[in-house]
Amino acid sequence: MSPEIAIVFGLIGGAGLVGAVWLVWQWRASHLTSTLLEDTRVRQAQELCVVIEQLKTSFAALSRDALSSNSEDFLELAGTKLSDHTKQGEAALDVRKKLIDKTVEQMTTRLVELSTALQTLDKDRRQAHGSLIKHLETATQATGSLQQTTAQLREALAHPQRRGQWGERMADDVLQLAGFVEGINYLKQAITSSGSKPDFTFVLPQGRCVNMDVKFPLANYLKFLEVPSEDPSAKQHKDAFLSDVRKRVKEVTGRGYIDPSANTVDYVLVFIPNEQIYAFIHQNDPDLMDDALRQKVVLCSPFTLYAVMSVIRQAAEQFRLEQTSREILNLLDSFRKEWGKYTDGMDRMGKALSSAMAHYEALNTTRTRKLENQLDKIDHLQAGQHPAPPATLEPGGID
Repeated sequence: MSPEIAIVFGLIGGAGLVGAVWLVWQWRASHLTSTLLEDTRVRQAQELCVVIEQLKTSFAALSRDALSSNSEDFLELAGTKLSDHTKQGEAALDVRKKLIDKTVEQMTTRLVELSTALQTLDKDRRQAHGSLIKHLETATQATGSLQQTTAQLREALAHPQRRGQWGERMADDVLQLAGFVEGINYLKQAITSSGSKPDFTFVLPQGRCVNMDVKFPLANYLKFLEVPSEDPSAKQHKDAFLSDVRKRVKEVTGRGYIDPSANTVDYVLVFIPNEQIYAFIHQNDPDLMDDALRQKVVLCSPFTLYAVMSVIRQAAEQFRLEQTSREILNLLDSFRKEWGKYTDGMDRMGKALSSAMAHYEALNTTRTRKLENQLDKIDHLQAGQHPAPPATLEPGGID
């Protein structure tokens, strides 16, 4: 080993030894310092405990002195305060008692009113319950009667002849409601010039008329109502019913109900005796109504028939009014002519009466005096006296 390396290792070893010595000295110094600080804290804590004990003893003595010196004043003051608080409490309790009594009284009144209201409500409920039971019984009876009537109606509509009678009855009811009278405003089963016999013939002004048929095909419609809507046969019955209606329209046009040469109007009425059937046709075949109108056929439900009859009646009344007005005007013209003749005759009579009055005045004055003078002369002669000299004639007198 070279001397330089040995020196280096020697220096390093010396530095390590010095560092170890310094660390040992630092540890001992810190340990000594900690020990001193711990002893100081212990000593200070002991001194503090002694001071606290002294303070406790001093404050206890002072408290005993203060309590013993002020106990009588404190008790007197406490009694006074307690008395005041007692009086205030009694007053407050009295006020609260009055409020509670008043509240209890009000609650009692309200409870009485509520009990009365509950009794009235219970009475009304019983009456309403009884009335409801009566209404339910009436509704049940009405429902039973309606079911019976429906069954009878369904049975009646099952026969074509009865369906025709039902249609005639419905038409009669509508006509009576519109103010029509059989034999005056319409005829039933009147034979036309072509030999056909419509169910109703309505009399119009100027000798014209309009015919109506009330027989309507309902067999397939009733079958449609009897089956559920989802049943495949429902559509078949519906199509068959609409086809029957179209056949009926075509059949009516070939019966001679439209004959202008026989003073009928250019249309014929076909009565559908039920609003529901009329709406069903319009809903499921809207073109059917237009096709019927093109063939001069008017399909009428009870409501539309009433409207048509009202128009016919108003037209007839308007015609009668016009005819009556024309007759009144003719009578007025005749009256005017006769009145002219009457006034001319009155004028001539007036003139004749005036002339007769003039002659009468002349006879009553001049002629009467002339005759009286002659009679006076005769009287004088009979008496043997000379007749008086003749009287002088009045100016303008008659000789």
